[in-house]
Amino acid sequence: MTLTPDLLLRGYAMGIFPMAEHRDDPEIFWVDPVRRGVIPLDRFHISRSLARRIRRGDYRIAVNTDFTGVVDGCADRAETWINAEIRRLYLALHRRGQAHALEVWDGADLVGGVYGVVLGAAFFGESMFSRRTDASKIALAYLVDRLRQGGFTLFDTQFQTAHLASLGAEEIPRHIYRRRLAQALEGRADFLAPDMPDPQSLLQRNTQTS
Repeated sequence: MTLTPDLLLRGYAMGIFPMAEHRDDPEIFWVDPVRRGVIPLDRFHISRSLARRIRRGDYRIAVNTDFTGVVDGCADRAETWINAEIRRLYLALHRRGQAHALEVWDGADLVGGVYGVVLGAAFFGESMFSRRTDASKIALAYLVDRLRQGGFTLFDTQFQTAHLASLGAEEIPRHIYRRRLAQALEGRADFLAPDMPDPQSLLQRNTQTS
């Protein structure tokens, strides 16, 4: 069966997501983790060092100005689950307005970013990358703020990692995730509605600095 954007969205609504073994493997398989990674939108953690870097403001944040560049940046590593078919599918979802990227720029250089899929009030984070110190953390900080301001209730990170855990991510059992997913799918949110905050406004809205 050929995987289409519509089938991809049906999978997300069921609580599963696609991966490939590596970039050159044409096969795609569905993943349904026993424990799911999520970032509680009201408990995102910004450390003092990250807050200083955000406050410095020597970067520019943008949304959807180079979605392809973000996907390719995420795939630009020794091992990646993003094969040509997955790349094609997410670019198709982006053209339909159902996948978005938040980007970190240093002048004309794309130095970090994160992309994901939107359904209802759920954001399914797919991947992120960094070409400058803390660029992916800065991207996540602005992403979480955007999700909160846009009315989202679920930020799915698929898996838990030490990197994400340091920012407040947690693991929840599959049955709890599916319950939260069902609730989020009934909600309405707008990824594009919020204004881009300045660094100080971002930090003032986040109470988890330490």
